[in-house]
Amino acid sequence: MNRCRAAARPVAGCFLLLTITWLPASRAAGQKVEWLWPSGAPGALGSGEEDRPSLTVYLPKAAEAVPTGVVICPGGGYQALAMDHEGRQIAAWLNSLGVAALVLKYRLGPRYHHPIEMEDGQRAVRWARYHAADLGIDPHRLGVWGFSAGGHLASTLGTHFDAGHPDAPDPIDRVSCRPDFMILAYPVISLSPPYVHEGSLHNLLGDHPDPKSVQELSNELQVTPDTPPTFLFHTGSDSVVPVENSVLFFLALKKNRVPAEMHIFERGPHGVGLAPADATLSLWPTLLANWLRARGLLR
Repeated sequence: MNRCRAAARPVAGCFLLLTITWLPASRAAGQKVEWLWPSGAPGALGSGEEDRPSLTVYLPKAAEAVPTGVVICPGGGYQALAMDHEGRQIAAWLNSLGVAALVLKYRLGPRYHHPIEMEDGQRAVRWARYHAADLGIDPHRLGVWGFSAGGHLASTLGTHFDAGHPDAPDPIDRVSCRPDFMILAYPVISLSPPYVHEGSLHNLLGDHPDPKSVQELSNELQVTPDTPPTFLFHTGSDSVVPVENSVLFFLALKKNRVPAEMHIFERGPHGVGLAPADATLSLWPTLLANWLRARGLLR
């Protein structure tokens, strides 16, 4: 798996920014790093770790495995990646349910802007679906799970997708990039005022965002009946990403008759992950597991 050093510093509008420095990849037991484009990613500005998007694959014990997989998109304001509590810990939790987990390392701003992040996410879904047999999953039981800005990326994947490109030279590009379900935890959804997270907006679209791109990537405006079933978690006191982001997306899902479930806890800060140390918020993974079970994804 990729190792990193993280330095914390305050950022306007956020509690904390984790600055990630990527170190050489190593291989731990039960994990494997897969480069999304082994010969170099399209649009790459170099050949360093920050220019090479990848998936770290975590597979459950064979005896406990179910044929479901999830691509995980850690948050970090499109400038960093919270690879521990929104990556590795999430993969371990999914593995405990028998679910295959793939943690996405996508390219970041301000070095990269849209559509690079979306294209990395789309490629991750295509890659996982193309390799479904190797992962032990059903290609029609592949979801995405995003946190904060990673939730924006995940919701982008669920609202901006295609069925694949049949004539593409790369067979992976011939595969659909539509996720079969979404899990969105305290997600950035809207890039428009008054509920936008300014840091994510500027890291994704630059200092002078094109109004057309802002509208296209305000994902509450892009929901259709083809958007995948979605589970949402947020807290009402989130002072970084307003809870209205989840509410607007949920309402758009319901308007389009897309199956959806949302849980809003009264109190709790942004960026809690699975919240294992909080007696109240730590209930939310159980609610998620119940939703996955009810949808037939844990058998």
